[in-house]
Amino acid sequence: MAPKTWFITGTSRGFGREWAIAALERGDRVVGTARDPGTLDDLAAKHGDALLALALDVTDRTAVFAAVAHAHEHFGRLDIVVNNAGYGQFGMVEELSEQEAREQIETNLFGALWVTQAALPFLREQGSGHFLQVSSIGGISAFPGIGMYHASKWALEGISQALAQEVKGFGIHVTLIEPGGFSTDWGGSSARHAEPLDAYASQHEASNRRRAGNTPGDPTASAEAVLRVVDAEQPPLRVFFGSAPLGIAEKDYENRLATWREWQPVSELAQGG
Repeated sequence: MAPKTWFITGTSRGFGREWAIAALERGDRVVGTARDPGTLDDLAAKHGDALLALALDVTDRTAVFAAVAHAHEHFGRLDIVVNNAGYGQFGMVEELSEQEAREQIETNLFGALWVTQAALPFLREQGSGHFLQVSSIGGISAFPGIGMYHASKWALEGISQALAQEVKGFGIHVTLIEPGGFSTDWGGSSARHAEPLDAYASQHEASNRRRAGNTPGDPTASAEAVLRVVDAEQPPLRVFFGSAPLGIAEKDYENRLATWREWQPVSELAQGG
């Protein structure tokens, strides 16, 4: 199999770093971006010219387009574009400030949009490519205390499903990766927390207990899975990472279908005629 060229955002840690390592170790080339590219110095020392480390804030659209153009010029092509940069905004809906809400969308949604728009002309011209959009089980389900995070990922799901249909004719694939809980620092130092309100104290405690009771997956183990996805002749539009998401999705969608069916007479009444 010919070596592939990856463009990965958020490569300093978590999934981005582990997938960059996996790609490099099998002989692929990687453009790894991070707010601090110095976090990739060890990979650069080990893999040399196969890694191009770039400083990038994905919320800066001009900088994103420049970085993608630089990456394409440097390696001559882009095969896999991984929109991984993002973080978790914690807080009940009422607790969120305007700035916290806007910044979550700016990074998790618009950051991915800018990278996608910047890379698409190159992928269209070469007639091939694969976007990996790092979503979450929180992109199709929702839990208390992270509503704004859900908003960003549900939006990413919608725009990516539309994108997949728009670019299929150009030979470009789109895959939404929907992990469950992993030790990626998503809920650690990279997370942000709204100022809590006393009225939600019991709900915060319940959310903390729920997260503490979960056994997070190992991001290192996800590398084999992501390589299977990018090497597939017909990759999926959506794929869960981890064992827990399927059960969550099944329960959620069973409840939705039951409710929709129960209220179908009202739905038909609303149509009139």
